[in-house]
Amino acid sequence: MSGSRLVALGHHQPARVLANADLERMVDTSDAWIRQRTGIATRRIAGEDESVTDMAAEAAAKALADSGVEPAEIGLITVATCSAIDRCPSIAAQVAARLGVPAAVCFDLNNGCAGFCTALACADHSVRAGAARHALVIGAEKMSDVTDWTDRSTCVLLADGAGAAVISGTDDRDAAIGPVVWGADPARGHLVRIADSWQPRFAQEGQAVFRWATGELPAVAEEACHRAGIATTDLAGIVTHQANLRIIESLTRRLALRDDVVIARDVVDSGNTSAASVPLALSKMVERGELPSGAPVLLFAFGGGLSWAGQVVTCP
Repeated sequence: MSGSRLVALGHHQPARVLANADLERMVDTSDAWIRQRTGIATRRIAGEDESVTDMAAEAAAKALADSGVEPAEIGLITVATCSAIDRCPSIAAQVAARLGVPAAVCFDLNNGCAGFCTALACADHSVRAGAARHALVIGAEKMSDVTDWTDRSTCVLLADGAGAAVISGTDDRDAAIGPVVWGADPARGHLVRIADSWQPRFAQEGQAVFRWATGELPAVAEEACHRAGIATTDLAGIVTHQANLRIIESLTRRLALRDDVVIARDVVDSGNTSAASVPLALSKMVERGELPSGAPVLLFAFGGGLSWAGQVVTCP
């Protein structure tokens, strides 16, 4: 195949809703402070008995069911996550077992919040190279496991969930996933991190991350459109990593966009779900009919590492 395309999406969120009012009783904060600094109103938190694998499998099952692809046809499964406890077998292998996928290559990928777009590019490259005809790409996180619930600057941000996509080979260049723009700035990797210890905890330098994301990344987003052969004015939608509403709105304001472009703001209701945020938001937008089939959408994620990855896709 000369390329790959998105054929189906799925998502899953835990049942428990943690509102800002709940956080007011847990830490020194307020609903007004959280909304002003982050834009977040609620987030979903998984129970103790709900794992990254559970959420990944739920999202993947929905995507696979809608794709028309049989489990035996899936040649690759990759799960983007930075919060999974299980190391071997991988989350991807566990998902394969649950879905009855018999012989796919399975691996997990950790590129922080940029993980899903990175994993999508890896799967796209595999399909282009002929290593797989159909692939399942998942972003799944249980960030509540690595949250410091005494740190009011970070505990208000993080949440749990999963999103998934099935991609298949195509010779239709107009429908194909666009070339990826990706990279990292390891010298500043400490700005967003999960500290390595027996009880790992998420931490970040918020102001430095804000300046980096809003100052340096718009040019990277524009380059992703350029490599796909379109202008930002051609986009029907943008789904960035749902880090913080202020970052999303500041970053997208710096792009030349039509007034009717749909910008994902799922962070308001779902919080920051790291590698799950892009597929989770995209799946919900498509489910609600906000993005028509064939519409060009920029996926763009950034975060720990400091890493970034993005590409233009067409909606299934």
